[in-house]
Amino acid sequence: MTNRVLSIIGTATLIPCLQFFLPMANAHAHGFVSSPPSRQAQCAQGAVQCGAIKYEPQSVEGPKGLTSCNGGLGQFAELNDDSKPWRSTPVGNTVSFTWTNTALHRTTGWEYYVGATKVAGFEGNNAPPGATVTHTVNLSGFSGRQKLLAIWIIGDTPNAFYSCVDLQVGAGQPPTSTTTPPAGTTTTVPPAANAWAAGATYAVGDTVTYNGKTYRCLQAHTAYDPTWTPAATPALWKET
Repeated sequence: MTNRVLSIIGTATLIPCLQFFLPMANAHAHGFVSSPPSRQAQCAQGAVQCGAIKYEPQSVEGPKGLTSCNGGLGQFAELNDDSKPWRSTPVGNTVSFTWTNTALHRTTGWEYYVGATKVAGFEGNNAPPGATVTHTVNLSGFSGRQKLLAIWIIGDTPNAFYSCVDLQVGAGQPPTSTTTPPAGTTTTVPPAANAWAAGATYAVGDTVTYNGKTYRCLQAHTAYDPTWTPAATPALWKET
């Protein structure tokens, strides 16, 4: 009798513990488009007010096959609201999209859509991606303001991650000037590099200083995690 009672007590104690820990196992299994800034990235930056997604831009995870910005998650429904003041990024006809991944799932692939049109697809070969992944997508068939849906299709779960990106296509390539500069024009000395800062957004070619050294940005990204320092992320920064 004593052993049976202890067994029942042990099981009763274990169940709430499992309920506590199981959600935690999936807490870091996420990713999102960080550049150009997706809607959830804009929320995280505070550029648009959109509720709980501000604190977890990487968590828009839903069943495969959806076409919504919120991945079917009611708590992130504001991502579907086209009336919000989403900032559209001026781009040319060719755009590089960078995913920031906080867990490296085995990957079936990535797909990109404008409306119902699939504009690009990339194979994942059922392998884990890097902490950042960049794809170049041709949008020459589109112009003006567009909403692009980017999907990361996971290979080892039935889910996918969804990111909507607002773009102004055709605005990212200014016309080439044919004016000949006057003789004797002096070259402007570029300003000194700013210190690297967590939470800042960086473009390819930007330079920063960190711990007395200068680094050049290799991939456009936003430093959401304070541990993504130039010294610790060689995929994002190169010492000059």
